[in-house]
Amino acid sequence: MPVEFLGIGATNDGSETTSRSGPAFDRQFTLRLARAHHEHGWDRVLFAYGSGSPDPAQVAAYVAGRVEGLQILLAHRPNVSYPTFALKTFATLDQISDGRLTVHFITGGNGHEQAREGDFLSKDQRYARTREYIQIVKKGWTSRTPFSHEGEHYRFEDFLSDVFPVQQPRPRVSFGGSSPAAYAAGGAEADIYCLWGEPLAQTAEQIAAVRSAALASGRRDLPRFQVAFRPIIAPTEERAWEKAARTLEAIRARGTSSRRLPSGRAPENAGSQRLVAIAAGGDRYDRALWTPTAAATGGAGNSTALVGTPETVAQALLDYYDLGVEILSARGYDLLEDAVDFGRHVIPIVREEVAKRDREREAAEAGQHPATSLVGR
Repeated sequence: MPVEFLGIGATNDGSETTSRSGPAFDRQFTLRLARAHHEHGWDRVLFAYGSGSPDPAQVAAYVAGRVEGLQILLAHRPNVSYPTFALKTFATLDQISDGRLTVHFITGGNGHEQAREGDFLSKDQRYARTREYIQIVKKGWTSRTPFSHEGEHYRFEDFLSDVFPVQQPRPRVSFGGSSPAAYAAGGAEADIYCLWGEPLAQTAEQIAAVRSAALASGRRDLPRFQVAFRPIIAPTEERAWEKAARTLEAIRARGTSSRRLPSGRAPENAGSQRLVAIAAGGDRYDRALWTPTAAATGGAGNSTALVGTPETVAQALLDYYDLGVEILSARGYDLLEDAVDFGRHVIPIVREEVAKRDREREAAEAGQHPATSLVGR
């Protein structure tokens, strides 16, 4: 089973621990970070979406034209554009990148953030809209004849795009969420289902729920799974935990300046609520999962850490791989240096171990299905 690594295509050097040193779109830093990922074994980077952030589609196009070979994951919120417009944007970007695009659709779990751009639908309504939106985008990517649509959220007549993706039949669709509504929508439509880093037992439960939803929707295939972490690595366990303590102190010192939610507001989305509950249940889980970083940010997005030496963190990631997770997402707190360190010291261990597992599985399968003897024929 293949393994892929997803990093962050940030547009500046700010994080939960450090204020950015330049503008929101620092072109030089953006390229340095993308090149660091490409040169150190990462497969793709995420260009995230925020209501006030630089437009990720344009940033992705900027990087794609300057860093050949790096795969792109573009985040997109359905409330910000009509699906017929968006699917042309995506197809154009896939052309610019020579077929390196995957699109991550964000339903939006934070009503305050959604309202900043005029979206006042309920969460369940947003999931229904996202599902309809994805269906339109998929059809627009593949239809060579005009088509019309009349649904709950969108209506148009006789549309036909004149730009198509390089990838055939279409780019992959990525989706995330931790509620029953998310499982239903993503299970039906996603090629990749994204989860935040929870303990192994809870992750296995979520994978089972998504697979069940996918089968219930009538799919014959199943989504691939991605899980996201914040790695904190050092040459020794002691130094790694010292680094983790410094990281947590810095997060707390920054306080609400690094959060998307107003101060004191509890998270609305199920994923963040789950992370907060897991953190309340304990600081450490399994081999290396550490939750105080999630507690300090109110479960804001990808916020649980994996702490230890490169070997420890690699083995922790392999535990998730053994659950069926094929895409490992990681983002440090020093975006550039941590991307380099993780690429140098963790990715090679994971890839080597995955290759070993694949060889062992192939050998076992060959033993179960021996070649038919030709003796006597």
